[in-house]
Amino acid sequence: MHTHTHKDTHAHTSSCCSSNSSCSSSIANNSKKVSNDSHTHEHNNVKEYPDDDEESHQHSSHQHTSHDHQHGTSCGLNTQTINDVEPTLEAKQRFSWIIRGMDCPSCANKIETAVRQINEVKQAKVLFATEKLVVDANTDISTAVRSTVEAAGYELLEVGNNSAASLAPQQSLLSEAKPVIILAILMAISWGIESFNPQIGNIAFILTTLFGLYPIARKSLRLIRTGSPFAIETLMTVAAVGAIFIQATEEAAMVILLFMLGEMLESYSAGRARRGVSALMALVPEDAVLIKDGEKSTIPVAQLRPGDIIEIAPGGRLPTDAVLVSGFASFDESALTGESVPVERNVGEKVAAGCLSVDRAVQMEVVSEQGQNAIDRILQLIEEAEERRAPIERFIDRFSRIYTPIIMLISALVIVIPPIFFGALWETWIYRGLTLLLIGCPCALVISTPAAITSALATATRRGALIKGGAALEQLGTITTIALDKTGTLTEGKPHVTNLVPAEGMTEGELVQITASVEVGSHHPLAKAVVNKAEESSLTVLEAQERKALAGKGVEGFLNNKHILVSAPNRLDIPLNSEWQGKVEALEAEGKTVVVTLEDSRVIGLTALQDTLRNDATDAMHMLKALNVNAVMLTGDNPRAASAIANQLGMEYRAGLLPEDKVTAVMELNRNHSTMMVGDGINDAPAMKASSIGVAMGSGTDVALETADAALTHNRLTGLAEIIALSRATRKIIRENIAIALGLKGVFLVTSLLGITGLWVAVLADSGATALVTANAVRLLRVKLPQVKK
Repeated sequence: MHTHTHKDTHAHTSSCCSSNSSCSSSIANNSKKVSNDSHTHEHNNVKEYPDDDEESHQHSSHQHTSHDHQHGTSCGLNTQTINDVEPTLEAKQRFSWIIRGMDCPSCANKIETAVRQINEVKQAKVLFATEKLVVDANTDISTAVRSTVEAAGYELLEVGNNSAASLAPQQSLLSEAKPVIILAILMAISWGIESFNPQIGNIAFILTTLFGLYPIARKSLRLIRTGSPFAIETLMTVAAVGAIFIQATEEAAMVILLFMLGEMLESYSAGRARRGVSALMALVPEDAVLIKDGEKSTIPVAQLRPGDIIEIAPGGRLPTDAVLVSGFASFDESALTGESVPVERNVGEKVAAGCLSVDRAVQMEVVSEQGQNAIDRILQLIEEAEERRAPIERFIDRFSRIYTPIIMLISALVIVIPPIFFGALWETWIYRGLTLLLIGCPCALVISTPAAITSALATATRRGALIKGGAALEQLGTITTIALDKTGTLTEGKPHVTNLVPAEGMTEGELVQITASVEVGSHHPLAKAVVNKAEESSLTVLEAQERKALAGKGVEGFLNNKHILVSAPNRLDIPLNSEWQGKVEALEAEGKTVVVTLEDSRVIGLTALQDTLRNDATDAMHMLKALNVNAVMLTGDNPRAASAIANQLGMEYRAGLLPEDKVTAVMELNRNHSTMMVGDGINDAPAMKASSIGVAMGSGTDVALETADAALTHNRLTGLAEIIALSRATRKIIRENIAIALGLKGVFLVTSLLGITGLWVAVLADSGATALVTANAVRLLRVKLPQVKK
């Protein structure tokens, strides 16, 4: 194996992921199919190698050389999926449905509570962002779940074969406002009547209140029966009925009106927060044009299978991941990557589902199983992200469960104690107790965090970044140091041969032929660079026999019965003589990676390779500095090559590192800093796990997405600064929302007990605060992220 000290250069996985071609299709094909009703995910261990990719250019034995390199696991290797999506150990099946009628995350909690009361249900989770209910159970409990959800006042729909087919059109604000408008008109009529006849006007207000209260009370009873006795609907019903009994009929009607208005605005805002996810789901068309035996037919996308040939019309979107088979074409990939410029693809290159054929009709070969295309994988990650809630969100959720019963008890004491022990008027303290009941509702507080996180995750997805949950999103905002891999991260991961230094009596062509003999067939960047050099020189390359990787050293084989070893200079068993060492140092001083080729233990030449710096690397470093985030390059490459890259970027570096050395370096950084590790998602996995948060650079493949806490699917380094800035903005919004929710309640709690404010203000403190925090969270959909300074 080549211990090419050019660690990153040797990032086999990086190359595979960035190309997003055969490697990603192989990964997709090896992933376990997820059915609509049973989302069991197969867990496969990711094989980790001890050496760094750039320094350990490991090749496997002859049979596996085409796939396995020292660090790069086989492209077709199944990767470890996320634990959160596995059904519970006791449950045998996983079922899923689409839920309609949810206004906010608190609705999701109510549905979960109701479904968990079914005996056969082991676990239930409502994914608010994608409006999906996922249930683990031992037997088919579809009928029981449907009746339970409908009894709680929500609509249950089957998950269609195509995600887009399950989408319901968003209701307009006007249609949602109809009940509010009708109630407002009835209130105006009641006030008119009251001005002429107070007694009849009072009856009109009671009827108006009962008209508005009916759907709320009905839903309250449903929720009580399904295990949610302390919902806001229950508190509203108690307060409105109590207000009627103490003759505060005008205020009772106003309470209902303000509550309905707040619910309407909250529902609209929540819909906007989910719009980014809905737009992603809508990218996949429902039908596809299948070409079979020369005949074209239109079939549902659900019937497509790997190997099918489909045709995409100009301006049409891909219904699944596919490989181009007809010439070259341009594709608009902006919906997935955020890149507005169309990308040209050639025959054999993979294109993700949801991408748009810009200028011509193209024929494509399907490569992804049903439910496993790029859009499906992103949606699965978004759903899984909801299960990784931010610490503050988990705390508020636990807090709200005991908060509401306590508030109801305090309200009861406020009603009872003053009249009984101090001779105060019952009517006055019943009124104040009811007011306190409404003020104490925790709705605004409960949704203050998830509303912001949902909006932030949608914004990140639209910009080509996948963040796996609120915990990761919150952690990103604390980052002060970023450790970056080199090859495939700071550089393109596509090295090329720059110098050939053959031994006396050896030509450059012979050196390339011999070196390539142990590299041929490999997908590794360094190996491909050497083989490409041979092809450019029109040289015939013979495959060496008995090729195998030597951990931490290089790759070897036998050619014409002679032992061939290709290794990094500092990994040789016998040091180079002064002449060869001088040549190595001279090349490394130019920032190049050098490998030594030996034939029967005799040095026959040096090969120097160099990678290309990403064109946005410098901009990314400037943006990070503007955010007061330091950057450190961790590489297995030689110090001179590392220094050349680091100096161009104005950053610190640590070179000559093995994977375990990277882990140690990251742990040292973590002692004094909150550290992010950025790499290719497999070879740097140990360091990513050791860091505060790991981010994968990749083109949306399973490998890149499933390894780290976040992934930049657009493969832009500037995205690092963007997600950090987005996290900081989210944390700021969350703090503002909590301050709004608690601040309004605190102020009006005091004023209500003192009799300064009444019921309608209490509703403003609840519904108004709820709508306000939701609207504040929606600002994250249009948050201004750092821009590159020209």
